[in-house]
Amino acid sequence: MILRVSIIAAAVSLGTAACGESQTAMFCAELQAARSLLPSQCGATLDLTPINKYQGEIAGIQDREDAVVLINGSCTGTLIAAGAGPVVITAGHCVGLGDRSLLAFNVEADPDGDPLVTNGTVIEQATEPDYALIQLDKLPVVTPTLLTTQPTDRLAIIQHPRGGPKAIAEGEFAGECNGLVYYTNLDTLVGSSGAGVLNRQGHLLAIHSDGDCAETGSGANMGWAAADIVEASPYLQSTDIGDR
Repeated sequence: MILRVSIIAAAVSLGTAACGESQTAMFCAELQAARSLLPSQCGATLDLTPINKYQGEIAGIQDREDAVVLINGSCTGTLIAAGAGPVVITAGHCVGLGDRSLLAFNVEADPDGDPLVTNGTVIEQATEPDYALIQLDKLPVVTPTLLTTQPTDRLAIIQHPRGGPKAIAEGEFAGECNGLVYYTNLDTLVGSSGAGVLNRQGHLLAIHSDGDCAETGSGANMGWAAADIVEASPYLQSTDIGDR
């Protein structure tokens, strides 16, 4: 099922209103029903920019991107700040609990940072919310990304599409329902799963999980909200959300 353009327009106006309100509850129900669980391109063109050529609106991207990592050559993750120690967060469908994963930092078209390749152990994994935490054998010399509960009108995802060099895509915040953050005109592909959804401040609002975009421009991609992941996680604590 393709999500109707009218529903997305309604989402923008509704913003983060509580899902208990009648209009928003209807919006949430239609978003949930439209999920096709595909890594999706939004619109006729694939709008992905190599990370070191980015000149867009999201703050401090060249500082934030160092924390993004390629996992097992097939998914994306982000090193996040946590009181118990920095960990890489990704999508739960990318790894299994107890797995030993291979993580490569600074996989870029024009590398400009720490080219660390290390292993890590998956210490938490779930499918709803769709997240996993990986504890690294060795930490890169980068600044971990802060978690946030604050959506902004413009969002971005730094990702490894098709397991390739790091790229970034931007789009619009459409709404948040039942633990899922929805965004439009923000391209993702296979390999983008697990990437952080960043707000204008460059803080991590959600973990990209699924897609329902169409080449016609309709539909939305989605990720699990960082706040819901923290609530579900024994490792992460509410104090680990640095931007509320």
